[in-house]
Amino acid sequence: MKIKTKLISGVGLLFAFIFLLAAMSIFYVNALKRDTNNILVANYNTLQYSRNMLLALEEIPANREAVSVFEKNLTKQKANVTEVGEEERTLNLANHFNRLKLNPGDSLLASSIRNDIAELMRLNMDAIDRKSSIASTTADRAVFWISAAGTLCFLIAFILLINLPGNIANPIKELTESIRQIANQNYKERVRFEGNSEFGELAKSFNTMAEKLEEYAESKLDKIIKGKKRIETLINNLHDPVIGIDENKKVLFANDEALKISGLKQENFIGRQIQDVAVTNDLVRDLIKELINPEARKTKEPIKIFADGKESYFEKELIDIQVIPTGEQLSQLIGHVILLRNITPFKELDLAKTNFIGTVSHEFKTPISSMKMSLQLLENENIGTLNDEQKQLIDSIKDDSNRLLKITGELLNLTQVESGNIQLSLEPTDPKELVRWATDATKTQAEQKNIKMEVVCPDHLSKVVADEEKTIWILINLISNAIRYSYESGTVKVKVSEEEGQVKFIVKDYGTGIPEKYLGKVFDRYFRVPGTQKEGTGLGLAISKEFIEAQGGTISVESDLGSGSTFTFALKKVKI
Repeated sequence: MKIKTKLISGVGLLFAFIFLLAAMSIFYVNALKRDTNNILVANYNTLQYSRNMLLALEEIPANREAVSVFEKNLTKQKANVTEVGEEERTLNLANHFNRLKLNPGDSLLASSIRNDIAELMRLNMDAIDRKSSIASTTADRAVFWISAAGTLCFLIAFILLINLPGNIANPIKELTESIRQIANQNYKERVRFEGNSEFGELAKSFNTMAEKLEEYAESKLDKIIKGKKRIETLINNLHDPVIGIDENKKVLFANDEALKISGLKQENFIGRQIQDVAVTNDLVRDLIKELINPEARKTKEPIKIFADGKESYFEKELIDIQVIPTGEQLSQLIGHVILLRNITPFKELDLAKTNFIGTVSHEFKTPISSMKMSLQLLENENIGTLNDEQKQLIDSIKDDSNRLLKITGELLNLTQVESGNIQLSLEPTDPKELVRWATDATKTQAEQKNIKMEVVCPDHLSKVVADEEKTIWILINLISNAIRYSYESGTVKVKVSEEEGQVKFIVKDYGTGIPEKYLGKVFDRYFRVPGTQKEGTGLGLAISKEFIEAQGGTISVESDLGSGSTFTFALKKVKI
């Protein structure tokens, strides 16, 4: 049976019985009303008239007004004759009353009138009993049929309540679960609904679809297997270690390079929970730190691994694999890939470069120092007097040698940074002394451009934990940059302020400023803002950042193009 037919039949039958119940209720209520009205109108009124006539009869001899009362009630009784024999008794009562009016003192006539009234009352009392029985019978019949109709309505409603929701919801629920199975690529799922309802037709269409999907999936299975083999071959031939895990952290694959550096065998790694493997393997434990603690992703330090009889360096990258299932909007995590890039050759080249720079810088310092001594000797008038052109040449050579010496010093500092051998002498240091040394060192440079040096330094400042020499070098570098990029006759402001737990050093200029898109690169090595003058190597800010962070501090920059730049670094206060 069709679902629509079931609904129409069940609800229609319930509606018909409810309508029947309402019609029966109306019929029997009207019948009870009619029976009750018969008793009230026909019989109860006669009893009332008879009572009034009896009372008036007792007063007739003494009160002439009682005669009119008797006649009035007798007239009403003549108009209310409803029962068999009542009319004859009413006529007898009227004859006897007419004779009593002619002879008021006749006691026999009064007795006859009382008998007539009593007979009227008896007739109507019997009628009341009979009609009450009829009304009671009507009421019993009404209760029975209304109860029967109500019970049928209840039974029909109860049957509909139990069966109808299930008949509609259960097939929908089963169909939904089957659709979910199909979505999970279980194409062998089938729906079986019996009968010729709409659900039966839907089941036939669904099963046809599932059969076609199963046929299509099986026809493509060979291609999928070949594609899988290609991907596995590609991963196994990569020179970088690759490990794949699913969303439950079970190892799906690991190429030969990953097995080689981990020292594991395939049967002891593939298919196992990676955290179980990590219990006995230090390398795997380091690799999955990011999975266990997402905060560990912030660290980008290379991993050093001893493999093939030598130390190798790898850069780790954890890739989350997320897909958006067909027909849905939210992405779903289905696994991770741990990729290790072998950066050992680059690390070796970088080390060779660092050693080369350090060696060359040291070698440069000796001839540069000799050049400066020679220049000092040439400037000595005891050796001989120089003409103006010779003095200009010596000044030019002096500037170039100072520039070479500065570059050599920066390169030596850079080799310390890159080799990780920064030698720090952290001691309690007075911030005012650091600022004084730095401003004195840059005083001549400021005077050459007529730059006003404005220093704001409170009298009572806490000491900082710092390497005095390197911190002064950082301040000199920042102030020199501020002077270099300030306009003629401008101002450079150096400010020191104390905050909770640290002391801030601020160097502000009002020069050209730095475009916003370059602010994130100013601390990179060898970076120079395009369009600026070519002085310097682009290493000063990078080395300053390394020195500050090595002392446990922070450094930052703010700038507005055309309004100048502000460099700020903070060092920890000495704990008292």
